[in-house]
Amino acid sequence: MRVLILGGDGYLGWPTSMNFAANGHEVLTVDNYMRRHIAMDTDSMPLFDNPLLDQRAAIFKKETGHDINVRIGDLADFRFVESVFSEFKPDCIIHYAEQPSAPYSMRGFEEAKKTFDNNLGATFNIIWGMLNHCPDAHMVKLGTMGEYGTPNIDIEEGYLEVEHKGRKDKFLFPRQAGSLYHTTKVLDTDLLYFYCRVYGLRVTDLMQGPVYGVVTDEATDNPELWPNFHYDDQFGTLINRFLVQAVAGVPLTVYGKGGQTRGYLDVRDTLQCVMLAANNPAGKGELKIYNQFVEQFSVNQIADKVVKAGKELGLDVAVNPIPNPRKEMEEHYYNAQHSGLLELGLKPHYLTDEEMINLLKTVISGKDRIVERRIMPRVVWNKK
Repeated sequence: MRVLILGGDGYLGWPTSMNFAANGHEVLTVDNYMRRHIAMDTDSMPLFDNPLLDQRAAIFKKETGHDINVRIGDLADFRFVESVFSEFKPDCIIHYAEQPSAPYSMRGFEEAKKTFDNNLGATFNIIWGMLNHCPDAHMVKLGTMGEYGTPNIDIEEGYLEVEHKGRKDKFLFPRQAGSLYHTTKVLDTDLLYFYCRVYGLRVTDLMQGPVYGVVTDEATDNPELWPNFHYDDQFGTLINRFLVQAVAGVPLTVYGKGGQTRGYLDVRDTLQCVMLAANNPAGKGELKIYNQFVEQFSVNQIADKVVKAGKELGLDVAVNPIPNPRKEMEEHYYNAQHSGLLELGLKPHYLTDEEMINLLKTVISGKDRIVERRIMPRVVWNKK
């Protein structure tokens, strides 16, 4: 396939680019370096240095012989989108191209506006790029389990059948996001559902849980090919943050009561899921939705796993609950269905004790690069 990967410089976008290229697809990856600029502006740089996209692609080409084509530009600029879609005419579009940080989206007006304008503007432009130049292409869109919030009922995969006053119908599962970033993802889903129903687009929306890890099949020994591993309060996902805190000797920052439960997955499983979605496209006019995670854990359970693995490596890992900077339920019911990708053939990597030890060893290799001031939360929800 001709695969267009949008947001190809990101934590998931870059390993996805390598994965599709290594599997024989023609890959064009696009980014505007927004995440890098925000990371510099907020002192939130990743643990390991990541070369720019064209440099990464050259290193990957030298090591594997596989090509990754690169274009740098802003997908919120429709003229740029038109040029990319008209020239490349993709068969499949992998859409990661959004500002991905919930804390950043809650910092203040400017950050909120940048998140809103970029995320909705890019998605809208991509939709019209497809309509104008490749209406039969298939989009794989990265959503988030955060769209659902924490309802007091089981979370279904995308849709909910409702019986009301003797009549039945099927609707998108109700969304109740906990940040502006997650709300933009809800709006994405609504936009895509509309354009599928009315214009016949083909879209798969992957509701992904928090991701952890660095090493993938295409990047094992060369840190220059690793994805950008953030451990700060802006871009660092929970497990990655806790791993760095354990190595740095900083007590694990459990927010509030620590009962917040989510579905997690290894970065290698993200690559599997995206490939499975691309190889099993939605039909014309269909919005497929999968819940993309492997295991459910509470924050306290994750902390316990990190403490246990740390002891095996001689690390004295402490846990320090702190006031929750976010506005969220700290103890709640959480049971999300996630059978669709398993039925397509997902072979999960589980967060075993051995795997947690391996993750800690990877972080230990970059111990001297840890900057402790980036660890503690710097954004408070609804701060006046």
